[in-house]
Amino acid sequence: MASLLPPCSLIILFFLNYNIFCHGTTANQIAKAYVVYMGSSNNINGQVFDIGATESSHLKLLSSIIPSQESERLSLVHTYNHGFKGFSAVLTDKEAAVLSDHDEIVSIFADTTLELHTTRSWDFLESESGIASNHQYPQHASGGEDVIIGIIDTGIWPESPSFNDNGIGKIPSRWNGVCMEGSDFKKSDCNRKLIGARYYDTREDMIKTESNRTLKSHTGSPRDSVGHGTHTASTAAGVMVPNASYYGLGHGTAKGGSPSSRLAIYKACSLAGCSSATILKAMDDAIKDGVDIISISIGVSSIIQSDFLNDPIAIGAFHANEKGIMVVCAGGNDGPDAFTVVNSAPWIMTVAASNIDRAFRSNVVLGNGKIYHGSGINFSNMTRSKSYPIAFAGDVASTMTPLSESSNCYPGSLDLKKAAGKIIVCVNTDPMVSRRIKKLVVESAHAKGIILINEAEKGEPFDSGVFPFSEMGDVDGAEILKYINTTKNPTATILPTVEVPKVKPAPVVASFSSRGPGGLTETILKPDVAAPGVAILAAMIPPTEKGSVPPGKRPSKFAIKSGTSMACPHVAGTAAFIKSIHPDWNTSMIKSALMTTAIASNNNGKPLTNSSDAFANPHEMGAGEMSPLRALNPGLVFETTTKDYLHFLCYYGYKQKIITSVSGTNFTCPANSIEDFISDINYPSISISQLEGHRTVRTITRTVTNVGQKNATYVAKLDLPRSGLIIKVSPEKLVFADKGSKTASFKVSFYDKGLTKGYKFGSVTWSDQVHFVRVVFAVNVV
Repeated sequence: MASLLPPCSLIILFFLNYNIFCHGTTANQIAKAYVVYMGSSNNINGQVFDIGATESSHLKLLSSIIPSQESERLSLVHTYNHGFKGFSAVLTDKEAAVLSDHDEIVSIFADTTLELHTTRSWDFLESESGIASNHQYPQHASGGEDVIIGIIDTGIWPESPSFNDNGIGKIPSRWNGVCMEGSDFKKSDCNRKLIGARYYDTREDMIKTESNRTLKSHTGSPRDSVGHGTHTASTAAGVMVPNASYYGLGHGTAKGGSPSSRLAIYKACSLAGCSSATILKAMDDAIKDGVDIISISIGVSSIIQSDFLNDPIAIGAFHANEKGIMVVCAGGNDGPDAFTVVNSAPWIMTVAASNIDRAFRSNVVLGNGKIYHGSGINFSNMTRSKSYPIAFAGDVASTMTPLSESSNCYPGSLDLKKAAGKIIVCVNTDPMVSRRIKKLVVESAHAKGIILINEAEKGEPFDSGVFPFSEMGDVDGAEILKYINTTKNPTATILPTVEVPKVKPAPVVASFSSRGPGGLTETILKPDVAAPGVAILAAMIPPTEKGSVPPGKRPSKFAIKSGTSMACPHVAGTAAFIKSIHPDWNTSMIKSALMTTAIASNNNGKPLTNSSDAFANPHEMGAGEMSPLRALNPGLVFETTTKDYLHFLCYYGYKQKIITSVSGTNFTCPANSIEDFISDINYPSISISQLEGHRTVRTITRTVTNVGQKNATYVAKLDLPRSGLIIKVSPEKLVFADKGSKTASFKVSFYDKGLTKGYKFGSVTWSDQVHFVRVVFAVNVV
């Protein structure tokens, strides 16, 4: 049957993630969406900002470069005018290049696609803090009602019990946001908990056909149709919901990090991803609406990172921070490789993912009686009383299929007659084929179940619904394959998932969690902290996928998900909790408190490890596993100011003219601005990208503010595990007196013995025997 869509529409659908728009442009150029960033909305001359006049100016600018015969493109997709200035519009590459030379333009970049990156988790964090539950601060202070968390994601499912507003007071009078209605979302869906909800044209909505028709999808509503946004929102600030579970797994009281805080939802993403222009618009609106914290579990691919002023999240976060709004972002899911961390600007709180002391086990029982403890979430009806034939995927391949494809369970790689009725063993030597795809391939071959040999992800349970699934590492996988190859009629069964409590060691840095050092600069240590992001139970939209609901069960209101997307709202919720206790603390004080009080040991009392069982380093976990209770009383904090961030931009290499536009002030860059000087901005960690062995001493200065007892003396202690570095801290004591200054500075000098090259890690801890202020460092000896 012929397609009902014109050829251009087919191209649009095929290249959806590349944001291609079809227009009859001159010289056969393809027009696509661009973001035009014009710097701060602050006016150096103190003039009143006129939104109407500004939009007219933007349109006049566009009319100077867009041909008159294409006047349909003479419009603004989005206008940014609250925290910063700019707009997005549909331009050709040539038009964008011409526009980039305009004096008012800071940067112009294509509208790219950004990726979408509980019960026990909060109890685990509290138990690991080492602080008794009857500490001096209430876990969920009533002051949290005045803290507003903005969630930029896929929307919200307002009927979830996690967003009930029982017992919550009036909406703060300073709130300037709205509750937008849609075909399936009414203003009454907002309440005193869910105080705001906005939605935007998603990437599908903005695609134009050559006949100028819009290909519409059902996205005109703040309602979540993906589940990602609902999960992250409830993790950050969901109210307490007793007897929550995912079909019996993870049973307990579900709650967010700050259950009394308000939620403002900005639906900027869909299944197709997130338009960078729309993310920037959502951040601009959040600034205007009056949120205190923005949580963004989204980011660009680590392969295509842009510099800071071509990155929509970095741009929006800079100006949000200017306005006193903390921005917390997921560090990405491209681990365990180095240089994969994203959202790495110093004014962003960048979060890595770790597990908690709970596992979900899906055991495999072979015909010879041996049991292998696999990982996974499945609600199959298999039992030990009945076994099924088991086969290696490479042995049931379809004709002419290479072993490399069939063994990885590529789509179309299995022979249906050979695979039907068997449990299929797949490997994961090609990470391009996801676990979900492998499961669908095996299921569509009418197999009975799937065993996946996957060393990297063996501890991160995949949810396969009712289809039998188990995942295990290379050692157990090799034994299963040996059993298959040495047994005449091999059989096996995959048992339904059981929950395993009090797992040790925990936390462990997840294999998928992106690693530092930063790809843009190694002079800032990223990620900042780690937080629970493996198998997190939180609110979810009603399931619609076939086979996702166990027979005889009602659809669950919760789900178990993994990713730095889940870790990010843990930190955002904790930041809201801290702000409710310390409303006068600025964003950098909260960030510093979370970093310097982070925990570096596991529940075995040993250093934190990664998924390879090696000691985790700061490029994997940042300062360590965040500790909400410890962060309430850090003793000392590092205040990183907007001036520090402007110095960062200067040292990174941006021109003075750009810095002036970004800051909206007459700030002047230092005459000597080189990238190495970034290490000197007052950040709560230290990173030196190049230390020449045997030749130079690199000295870093930091300044702390005392937020603890007025009369206190802090003594420095060094932790240098096998680093080969010589380090001196001066002074070795910081003394604070009742009537003295609240701030003190110290220097850390680094010198290498010249034994080995590469990164060396360690920490400096300042202690008054009550507080332990730990500053981690990473030094690259070249």
